[in-house]
Amino acid sequence: MQVFTDLFHRLSNLPELVQWAGLIGLTAIIFSETGLLVGVFLPGDSLLVTAGLLAARGYLSIYTLVPCLMLAAIVGNSLGYFIGRASGPRIFNRENSFFFNKKHAIRAHEFYEKYGRLTIVLAQFMPIIRTFSPVIAGVGGMDYRTFITFNVIGAIVWVGSMLSIGFFLGSYIPGIDQHIEIVVIIVVFISLLPGIISTLRGRRAKRYAEAGESEGR
Repeated sequence: MQVFTDLFHRLSNLPELVQWAGLIGLTAIIFSETGLLVGVFLPGDSLLVTAGLLAARGYLSIYTLVPCLMLAAIVGNSLGYFIGRASGPRIFNRENSFFFNKKHAIRAHEFYEKYGRLTIVLAQFMPIIRTFSPVIAGVGGMDYRTFITFNVIGAIVWVGSMLSIGFFLGSYIPGIDQHIEIVVIIVVFISLLPGIISTLRGRRAKRYAEAGESEGR
């Protein structure tokens, strides 16, 4: 229980969290965020970028971080897929709780309906959708061989790009580790941007549809 208490305490300070968690802890966090519905609140993109920054400073080895965290994402996504296969559509009837919000599942389902198999890749860069998209793929009965192909591609691109960004910034921009919070804010904003754009487009399309119905009456 003390481990979880420490985790929650350190979530507000990512550099401290990365150093406290180490390789094993980071692997567990990425696995939880991608594979367990309770991991929806965990930092993903910002954590990976911070880990890359600190790896450039010698706190961690980038050569062990990359394969371990990619594998954690792949295995986590696969677990989410099988949770979806086992639960089926019942997941949409599940009661809301501290760790589960039905709206997140519905939003991921709508995203899946729009982008199909590419959802597994695109969702890696979108908080919340990242956690629920493998589950929705399982609920929708996506062939596992198809899923694992896009799963591997998505995990490699997501983990590889986030760690690379952090490692590059930490290696070539002096003093960047003293302003990690700025980097994190930028990364979080970029991660949320696709969801914001999608929401705005959806609202605009809804307004146009309502306006068209009003004119037709």
